[in-house]
Amino acid sequence: MGVRTPLRSAYRRDVNTLRRAHTSDLSAAELRDARALMDVAFDDDFSDHDWEHGLGGVHALVHDESGALLAHGAVVQRRVLHDGRSLRIGYVEAVAVRPDRQRRGLGGQIMGALEQVIDAAYELGALSASDDGARLYLSRGWQEWKGAVGTLGPTGVIHMPDEEPPLLWGADLDPTHELLIDWRDGDVY
Repeated sequence: MGVRTPLRSAYRRDVNTLRRAHTSDLSAAELRDARALMDVAFDDDFSDHDWEHGLGGVHALVHDESGALLAHGAVVQRRVLHDGRSLRIGYVEAVAVRPDRQRRGLGGQIMGALEQVIDAAYELGALSASDDGARLYLSRGWQEWKGAVGTLGPTGVIHMPDEEPPLLWGADLDPTHELLIDWRDGDVY
């Protein structure tokens, strides 16, 4: 069962509703709406692998009074190896706001809900940001990883010197040690 919180928009007099729910608690229609939002918000540059990466965790959704989906994000569990430890992290995926409703605080509402999940359930948070998204995340206290990154793939460690560094939440990690994230199809980060 999801958590619903009414939100008053600073820009309009309508009341939006924030809902947090696990993938398994979302209806097929809600999942279709969220997937469609990704295509619109990312100008059809959001792959099926990208969508799959956001499933299996906790979603945050903002709907308007009529039930239309305005914003979405998800946090899923992943593992990173760092300095001899395997850390359980909350990895943020599929964050989008309907283009006609951007720059009105909805992305911040989504991130606030996801950051609460990370704080309560994971050792730290991580995400890969677009240039536009990075401004939002950095303004909220996310920090750019300053060390090397890679992945533990099917053939062993794969160093990724050309990969954009992830942004981290609540992390106090030593950047002299590489951050190795678990392997997955599509974009690893």
